[in-house]
Amino acid sequence: MEWISLLSLWLIPLIIAFILLYGTFKKVQTYEAFVEGGKEGIEISFSIIPYLVGMLAAITIFRASGAMGYLLDLIKPALAMIGVPSDIVPLAFIRPISGTAALGLTTDLIATNGPDSFIGRLAAVMQGSTDTTLYILTVYFGAVGIKKMGDALKVGLFADLIGVIASIVIVSLLF
Repeated sequence: MEWISLLSLWLIPLIIAFILLYGTFKKVQTYEAFVEGGKEGIEISFSIIPYLVGMLAAITIFRASGAMGYLLDLIKPALAMIGVPSDIVPLAFIRPISGTAALGLTTDLIATNGPDSFIGRLAAVMQGSTDTTLYILTVYFGAVGIKKMGDALKVGLFADLIGVIASIVIVSLLF
């Protein structure tokens, strides 16, 4: 076990050193390449700000309008029949939209119900089993100018649905 701790401590610095040494061996100007990559990163950061602001505004409007509450009221009876707590549903809906909002919901669920509760464990597993699909599509596809993202949206949301279902099944079986 001690070697795993040592490996985890040194793995990233060793990878960075390998990349620098390999680049030097191949006669690549590694420092200049690093600086150029930093410039590109800053340019991309500025280009994604409008998309990020638009996504955050849409999330705020969705939550403030009461649409989330209305949707929850509609599906609560079906969830109760299959044994899924309705407290977890906002996390399942928010996670594909915003990682920060989902993390806030997860933190609240764990603080309210406890980390060892069914809901706390389910929230943690769901947080790790799904991704921020709409955020990724909006920000990153928008930043590189991809206009047709229909197939990526379908696959991403389907993967999120599978992650939610798998979270519920696995946590139900294990805990």
